[in-house]
Amino acid sequence: MPQSAEKIIDHELLFREPEYQKIFADKKANFEFNHSDARVAEIRDWTKSKDYKDKNFAREALTVNPAKACQPLGAVYVANGFHKTLSFVHGSQGCVAYYRSHFSRHFKEPTSCVSSSMTEDAAVFGGLNNMVDGLANAYNLYKPEMIAVSTTCMAEVIGDDLNAFIKTSKEKGSVPAEFDVPFAHTPAFVGSHVTGYDNALLGVLQHFWDGKSKTTEPLVRVPDESINFIGGFDGFVVGNMKEIKRIFDLFGAKVNIVCDPSEVWNTPTDGEFRMYEGGTTKAEVEAALHAKATIVFQEFCCEKTAKYLREKGQEVVVLNAPVGVAGTDRFIMAISLLTGKPVPAVLERERGQLVDAMADSQAHLHGKRYALYGDPDQMLGYSEFLLELGAEPAHVLATNGGEDWANKVQALFDSSPYGANCKVYPKRDLWHMRSLLHTEPVDFLIGNTYGKYLERDCGVPLIRLVFPIFDRHHYHRFPTWGYNGALWLLTMLLDEFFETLDANTIVPGKTDYSYDIIR
Repeated sequence: MPQSAEKIIDHELLFREPEYQKIFADKKANFEFNHSDARVAEIRDWTKSKDYKDKNFAREALTVNPAKACQPLGAVYVANGFHKTLSFVHGSQGCVAYYRSHFSRHFKEPTSCVSSSMTEDAAVFGGLNNMVDGLANAYNLYKPEMIAVSTTCMAEVIGDDLNAFIKTSKEKGSVPAEFDVPFAHTPAFVGSHVTGYDNALLGVLQHFWDGKSKTTEPLVRVPDESINFIGGFDGFVVGNMKEIKRIFDLFGAKVNIVCDPSEVWNTPTDGEFRMYEGGTTKAEVEAALHAKATIVFQEFCCEKTAKYLREKGQEVVVLNAPVGVAGTDRFIMAISLLTGKPVPAVLERERGQLVDAMADSQAHLHGKRYALYGDPDQMLGYSEFLLELGAEPAHVLATNGGEDWANKVQALFDSSPYGANCKVYPKRDLWHMRSLLHTEPVDFLIGNTYGKYLERDCGVPLIRLVFPIFDRHHYHRFPTWGYNGALWLLTMLLDEFFETLDANTIVPGKTDYSYDIIR
């Protein structure tokens, strides 16, 4: 074989060696029994046609390559946002391996999460014993101060009762009776990761505010001048949370960050391993009840939680992942109104610098057409920013977006002359996006790592600005929210524009029309 200690070949080159090529050829000839190359090419070309697009968009029962993840992923995200809290998923080991790897590959940091290790026996007889043993092991091995429980498909299909199972586990001595074990039912076969975020966060708040499953007296709200902040499911949380805290600090506002996993996924290498780092403390969760108001950054990610906060008597300001000038303006003005303080001069200056940067670059992005897919709130924020730049968010798709979201996106299109030829696609998937890219071409695609295959198939340059991002490093360390976040997004859009321009003017004597190095 070509690989040896003296000759190390990178993986993308290794399988091009003759030995591997022979293996692949033999496999194709003897075992795959596929159609002829001509027939494959014929069908592939047909799937790029308008005729196929019409058939593709007519399907109702089948989803192909959805642009979303499942509920427990959002629940694991929430658990990592609380101080010394261990995420415990009542389900199989394989499911939990998926959640851990998803976060670890995106953030390039370890992500702690355990399972109750349900197998076929538990699927038949119930998972109570798995819960009893699992909680005991998790408590004794990993020494958390709180264990946040969620579920997978298996536990939900057989109807396991988390509240009853946790009470029984405490009675059997798995964890002390007073130990905090908030929980949420998060069936993976409905909703998405943002639904799981909402359910899990609501579960934590209800646990502490409503009497810990009726084992203590509910907390009584005594309003104070503090403000809560809930960011929602955010793949850029490391950079964004730092920016959000800075903005609140500039106002001198007393803020409770409810669910903050930013330090878990930004732990320094200093010789000390930390299984738990940062996060919202239990005392801060309890104090959050008394806040005068809560700012929620993701309307469609936190619907149940926002409703619960209103029921508790709090003023709730709901925004849609503020991106760009107008989105950030709404956030800044909300803080100003809630605190009664004027906008700091630093932020006014940053706004002017962003507007100046947009004006400097507007000529390059004006009129460019974009296709976008991702979570509903994020798509709203990105679409608004593109319209501010004079670009066209031509296709905006969210598999986990409903009709209310679609109507809000359409209203955004209607508010701008650049939105006249733009369309919104709720509950559609990446196979729908492929048809759109082939039949109604755009200049650029905004999505996650999975969009690279659309880029290769459709020839549309991909800008990676959506969770998860596996094949680029450290994007999550930069903000997308606030004026500074918009500046970074602007830079990302421009970089891809210039890369594409260079690729289109690279042939000497044919396409290199000038010695253009000043743009």
